[in-house]
Amino acid sequence: MALEDSLNAAQKVSLQQSRRQRLRTRLATFPWWLVIIILIVIGTLLLITNSPTYSDAFVTIRSGMVVTLYITLISYAISLLIGLITGLGRVSSSVVAQNIATLYVEVMRGIPMLVLIFFIALVMVPGVVDLLSLFGTNLVNLGLTGIGSFFAGLSNRSISMSVRAVVALSLTYGAYSAEIFRAGIQSVSKGQMEAARSQGMSYGQAMRNVVLPQAIRNVLPAIGNDFISMLKDSSLVSILAVRDITQIARLYAGHSFRYPEAYTTLSVMYLTMTLLLSMLVKLLERRLSKNG
Repeated sequence: MALEDSLNAAQKVSLQQSRRQRLRTRLATFPWWLVIIILIVIGTLLLITNSPTYSDAFVTIRSGMVVTLYITLISYAISLLIGLITGLGRVSSSVVAQNIATLYVEVMRGIPMLVLIFFIALVMVPGVVDLLSLFGTNLVNLGLTGIGSFFAGLSNRSISMSVRAVVALSLTYGAYSAEIFRAGIQSVSKGQMEAARSQGMSYGQAMRNVVLPQAIRNVLPAIGNDFISMLKDSSLVSILAVRDITQIARLYAGHSFRYPEAYTTLSVMYLTMTLLLSMLVKLLERRLSKNG
């Protein structure tokens, strides 16, 4: 009996130690940072609900949400197309395509984004519009009045700052997307391409039907993270007087002098959007890992 009691006592002690170890592990791995962020968001929502000044700031700033999401979605869709084409150029066997793609990527990645936005919106876009206008004038002189009149009628005033912002973000993020697609294509085994070519496929068919589907699946999490980065960087277009949430918050703070209300609300709005998107990206990564 004494031996059994001592064994039972030892088992109880071992069980208690195991439970304590599991508890310590759970506490150590628990996402306390997420709890803190949620508390910050909840606290700000309470301020917006109960404080007239915070409520006024939120109602004013949220009017720019549509512009922010519109610019982000359109710009990123275009940047993905540019990135895919450029990424294919980076892995192409053509020396010309490789050098053109590499030149574009290195230039865009080598200049600060704020400077690029200024350059593209205020220098490059007006330059292209002037060239198109001159091209249209020449077409009209040649008798092609239909399409010529369209191009000749273009002016810099007809290109809104929102369109220029979309062009700037698309070209800038196209370089980053290109590197994502390049890495995704190179992550696919060369044997996949060789097997497809041995089945009689051309290089383009093999790339389109065999390599690209696998590459895109591999880079989906990176694409999601890049989209989150663009959502945050879209705040830079406020320097072009585009009425996104950042620009509206600046204007509101400037005329009301309610800087804490304006910029606290703005920060939490961005934080909430990026947090939700980050959770979606992590969910996507888990599903891809399970399916893989």
